[in-house]
Amino acid sequence: MKVLAAMSGGVDSAVAAARAVEAGHEVVGVHLALSRMPGTLRTGSRGCCTIEDAMDARRAANMLGIPFYVWDLSERFKEDVVDDFIAEYAAGRTPNPCMRCNEKIKFAALLDKAIALGFDAVATGHYATLVEGKHGPELHRASAWSKDQSYVLGVLTERQLAHCYFPLGDTPSKQLVRAEAEERGLQVAQKPDSHDICFIPDGDTRGWLSEHVRREPGDILDEAGDVVGRHDGAHGYTVGQRRGLQLGRPAPDGQPRYVLSIRPVSNQVVVGPRESLAIGGIAGGRFSWTGEPGFDLAEPFACDVQIRAHADPVPARARLAPILDAERTEQHRAEATHEVRVDIDLERAEPLSGVAPGQTAVLYVGTRVLGQFTIDRAVPAGAAAAAP
Repeated sequence: MKVLAAMSGGVDSAVAAARAVEAGHEVVGVHLALSRMPGTLRTGSRGCCTIEDAMDARRAANMLGIPFYVWDLSERFKEDVVDDFIAEYAAGRTPNPCMRCNEKIKFAALLDKAIALGFDAVATGHYATLVEGKHGPELHRASAWSKDQSYVLGVLTERQLAHCYFPLGDTPSKQLVRAEAEERGLQVAQKPDSHDICFIPDGDTRGWLSEHVRREPGDILDEAGDVVGRHDGAHGYTVGQRRGLQLGRPAPDGQPRYVLSIRPVSNQVVVGPRESLAIGGIAGGRFSWTGEPGFDLAEPFACDVQIRAHADPVPARARLAPILDAERTEQHRAEATHEVRVDIDLERAEPLSGVAPGQTAVLYVGTRVLGQFTIDRAVPAGAAAAAP
């Protein structure tokens, strides 16, 4: 098999490429240049797309004896990931740029180019497992749930899965991957994991947004609609936030207040007590499926839902349904006609907390990733079911 190994410069992708070579595949390494400032070094950076990362990837490819190239996808990255990130915040949503990068760059732009060049598959260092199911390829959790990355791959389609290769899916731990890298003489064996948003290397998301999203002062309201403070830009707040609210009036009971919602049209931030963050249901659009489900999505079905990369999955029931005008929120996209509705099984799990529109919810049936959607609205625990 002719394999294009996506090499980020980290230990996981280097070992994945090594395993592909060892398996007898014809392997070519490629590093994606996504930064519009290619001279950026990792000094103070916690991302994964610096020039130092490109050099680490090249050294690993040389050690493995495979051809290596750098592909400049910075323009596509800016349009599909960075600009989308800005637009989502401006619309009062809290996006996940890593999901968009996987969807639009690593498994769309990269994969399309690889197929056009005659490659059979793209190999990455993600911890996830591919299984050939009754209706085609299925995406499943990795054997080591502590390192499982199937959540961030929930945006993949059946066609993309057919050309994916995840050599690390059955590896029990990251420590074993590092040990293997040491044995292979790869210099990235002890390289720290990347984290945070790669195009905001200092981790100051609010500061970065203040330079890219117009700041409009507005009111901070309590649940009754009374003004309790002022903000200098709603995009600087996230659901569940407690600190830095600068409220001018304390709560009647003296308890802390949290951000409950952001209203982009009226430019208002709503705050309330911690218990109001408890969510019993979610719904949203921009959905996709990782393959043929094998059942009618319009009928309620049992599943698990995960709303963050490192969150625990929560038992739930879901279905695909038309959006009701009475339930449409400011976060819904105008063109959307259907949404995925999910009811959390509150008899088996605690309510979700801190759910923000714009987050990605991934649905699982057992270990299989069924698909994903972008959250547009959250239903408080105890309110009417999201998926009756």
